[in-house]
Amino acid sequence: MRSVRAVLPGEPRVADPMELGAEQRPKAVGRMLSEISNERPGVLGEAGLGALQARQAISEAQGRGRGKNELAIAFTELVGFSDWALEAGDEAAVDLLRDVSVAVEPPDKSHDGTVVKRLGDGMMAVFKGVDGAIAAIEEGRDRLQDVDADGFTPRIRAGVHCGKPRKVDRDYFGVDVNITARVADRAGPGELLLSGAALDSATGDGLTVSDRRPLDAKGVPEEFPVYAVALRG
Repeated sequence: MRSVRAVLPGEPRVADPMELGAEQRPKAVGRMLSEISNERPGVLGEAGLGALQARQAISEAQGRGRGKNELAIAFTELVGFSDWALEAGDEAAVDLLRDVSVAVEPPDKSHDGTVVKRLGDGMMAVFKGVDGAIAAIEEGRDRLQDVDADGFTPRIRAGVHCGKPRKVDRDYFGVDVNITARVADRAGPGELLLSGAALDSATGDGLTVSDRRPLDAKGVPEEFPVYAVALRG
């Protein structure tokens, strides 16, 4: 659990690598890379989800499991970053994370979204509506096409769900956060998945649904479909 918490917010020793000096960056990214799992690298693997579930359980036990406002929750993860970073080294990995942040975070803000936390090679954000989340992810994905790190062009997988997560300080907790992470983990490279609740909340303007599949994940109801979507044009 100690190693898992190294990439979670709320720890005074955790800092955004983009805000660190050159001498500090290798140590910061080293902590991020220590979270890589042999079976499934990335923030959305079991280690990251285990941390989310643990914090959710504590939050719910204290009566803080649900919030009041309906929000769209989004998780994104860099595809193939873990393997590439092990070969490229700390400095290159931090530089890429900075470039990715510059590419994907402005669309979040311009579409009424807020970046909640960065989790190594992934990110969590919340939006006022599902349409904004979809638009931000699509725009961020387009902007990533201009990012290149020695031949490695980053791609993201993403998942969106909507619900009423509980806000504690600058973070969000609850079952809806956990479900969103599961939805994102089910996405393939470059894919955007929506839960049924998120799809129902979308206006549908310019939205195409290309696939429907069961989520098939721990902690999620058996009959819980997810939908692969994209914006036309």
